[in-house]
Amino acid sequence: KLYDNGDGVKKDYIKAKELYTKACDLKEGLGCSNLGGLYYTGYGVKQDYIKAKELFGKACDLKYGLGCLNLGVLYENGNGVKKDYIKAKELYTKACDLKEGLGCSNIGALYEYGAGVKQDYIKAKEFYTKACDLDNGRGCFNLGSLYYTGDGVKQDYIKAKELYTKACDLKEGLGCSALGALYEYGNGVKQDYIKAKELYTKACDLDNGLGCGFLGALYANGDGVKKDYTKAKELYTKACDLGEGLGCYALGLLYANGDGVKKDYIKAKELYTKACDLGEQEGCEAYKKLKQLGY
Repeated sequence: KLYDNGDGVKKDYIKAKELYTKACDLKEGLGCSNLGGLYYTGYGVKQDYIKAKELFGKACDLKYGLGCLNLGVLYENGNGVKKDYIKAKELYTKACDLKEGLGCSNIGALYEYGAGVKQDYIKAKEFYTKACDLDNGRGCFNLGSLYYTGDGVKQDYIKAKELYTKACDLKEGLGCSALGALYEYGNGVKQDYIKAKELYTKACDLDNGLGCGFLGALYANGDGVKKDYTKAKELYTKACDLGEGLGCYALGLLYANGDGVKKDYIKAKELYTKACDLGEQEGCEAYKKLKQLGY
C-alpha cells in the first residue's frame, strides 16, 4: 500500500503489485482486492477487467468487504461482465453485511434510483443511514441529499447540513460541496460566501470536481472574493479534468465571452462538447448554438 500511494517511499506500482500478489497468495483479502484495483485502473499493469473480477471475487470469498463492493461495481457498470443490477445488489449486500459502508450506500442508491429494484426512498434512507452510521462519507452525503430534496422524508435543511457536515469531516468531497452550497445560497443557514469558499476549497482539494467548479464560479462572479477570471479558469479547468461537466461548460463560457482569456469559439465548442458528453445539458445547448453560427 505504501508503494501504491507513495507514502514515505517513491510510488512504485510494480513493487506494489509484487507485494499485493504475495499477500493475496497468503489468503489476505485486502491484498487480493488491492491487486484487483491495479488491474481495474491499469496502474502498473495492463488494464484487465477480467483479471480484476477474478481478484475481487477471491477477496470477497475471503470475506473482505471491499472486494465484494468492487466486484459489485463491475456488475453495476458492466466492466468486463454483462451489466447486472441484481448481481450488483447481491454483492453490495454482502459488502454491507461485512460492515463495508460504501456497500450499504450503493444499495441505497439502487433503491433511490430504481436500478434493478423498485424505487423506494424509504429503503434508500435505511441503507444510507446504515452506511453513515458506519462512517461512510458517501452514505452521509446521500442521506443528507434526501433531506435536502425531501425525497422519502420531510424536507429539512438543518438535517441536511448536519449530514453534509459529517460527510465533509469524513473527507467526502461531495459533502463539502453540498455544505458549501447551503452557505452560498442561505439554505438552512445564514448566507455566507466566505464559509462557502472555505468549503468549496476543501472539496476541490479532495479532488471533487463540483467543488472546484463552484469555487471557480465564486471567482468568476466576484461573490465573497475579488473577481478573478484567471483563478476561475484554473478552477474550471481542474473541475473539467476531474470529469465534471459543469466545469467544462463554465470554462467554455470563458472562451466564448473572452473573459480572462482570448475569445476562442473553437475552444469553447470543444469544451461544450466535452461538457455535453459528461451529461451537462447546458453544454449540449451551447454547442448547438455555436454550430448554428458556423463554428
